[in-house]
Amino acid sequence: MSRKPVHLAVYDTFADWETGHTTAWLARVGYEIRTVGPSAAQVTSIGGLCVQPALSLAELRPEDSSLLILPGADLWDTGDDLAPFARTARAFLDAGVPVAAICGATAGLAREGLLDDRAHTSGAAMYLAVSGYKGGERYVEADAVTDGDLITAGPTEPVAFAREVFGRLGDVFEGEKLDAWYRLFHDSDPAAYETLNS
Repeated sequence: MSRKPVHLAVYDTFADWETGHTTAWLARVGYEIRTVGPSAAQVTSIGGLCVQPALSLAELRPEDSSLLILPGADLWDTGDDLAPFARTARAFLDAGVPVAAICGATAGLAREGLLDDRAHTSGAAMYLAVSGYKGGERYVEADAVTDGDLITAGPTEPVAFAREVFGRLGDVFEGEKLDAWYRLFHDSDPAAYETLNS
């Protein structure tokens, strides 16, 4: 089956560990993972990984994508450098293309107004509250939350984040296998290995 690529946003200080489970398993089932930077210039993750984006944000179109993934980054909390990524997330959601945001990216979406009317989570409710957003009543104390085409998670939940992405896309793992995948990688449950590989 031919799938549209998954687009992974990359920018200086991005949290390289937060999306590894998600992108690895999406690639394993046939999704092409394409990196998107603020420009075509190389970026460096918070862990020191240098990444050459496959395309610039200006080249990205929702109709060419299956999903936009926004990892956390120090830059989400130090100014408006990443605001164009939040605006792009709005365009994706308006076009019915899923967006998955983890850690600091949730604050960027809050500032853009994208969490005002959607159930969501993050690292802590007060982290988002300082953004001045109007969605505090929609905040959910959970490891990860999906509301329609929007997935959010806090910085300590990369496995739950991946689980929600897989559930939303529906063609990685489903039902019992999705639960087993989560139990294996989140809880180190050896019984889940048999279910996952049956």
